[in-house]
Amino acid sequence: MTMITENAECRGMEELGRRLQRPDAILAITAHWETRGETRLTSGAAPHTIHDFRGFPQELYDMRYAAPGSPDLARRAAELIGKTAVLDDDHGFDHGVWGTLMPMFPDAEIPLVAMSVDMTLDGEEHRRIGERLAPLRDENVLIVGSGNVIHNLALWREAKGTMPDWAVDFRRRTNTALLERQDAALTRFAPDDKAAQIAINSGEHYLPLLYPLGTRQPEDDVAQFNDTIDGALSMTSVIWGDAALVEGL
Repeated sequence: MTMITENAECRGMEELGRRLQRPDAILAITAHWETRGETRLTSGAAPHTIHDFRGFPQELYDMRYAAPGSPDLARRAAELIGKTAVLDDDHGFDHGVWGTLMPMFPDAEIPLVAMSVDMTLDGEEHRRIGERLAPLRDENVLIVGSGNVIHNLALWREAKGTMPDWAVDFRRRTNTALLERQDAALTRFAPDDKAAQIAINSGEHYLPLLYPLGTRQPEDDVAQFNDTIDGALSMTSVIWGDAALVEGL
């Protein structure tokens, strides 16, 4: 719904797109492509737009994001990831991909590869895949992790319009860990951590955060923007590199 309503979060992404150095290609890790035992990458030349949701206004189903694929980037990323990487010529761009990139790059002209989340891995293993992908940054590839730090649809309707204590607590802890480079606090959670259990829920929306985290370099600044909570969902966004890019967003 963010895509078809007037809101500060979408405006923030639009402005970030105007401020960023234009990348030669984009690798987008998406919460909406779950795999098991493998990491898949779109390798087709012209992936189709996927509308992977139900019960929303027709305006969303009419949206298309016809960015070109990049078989070369898909192969390069697969080489960096290693033996669990699989090239997928048929998969398209789901709304985890185009819902994030359409506000930033509405012309849909930048070559794009979508990447799945292997749900058999633990948090540290996801972060280490990010480390392997870090050389892409020096090749002018923008690496995007698309999901939500807090995402619990089962609680969304009853909590909509509020800021529950557990969500505020989880946001505070994750924001602190991101800014202070406490990676273990982002990849490992205690079994009795109730706030994390509710916020992360099934996990797929949280895990994309760990890939750009893994690409972080010692000289990188880190900054947050769109740091909002709506009940059981958050829109907190993070940038590694030039933190000045998000000043005022």
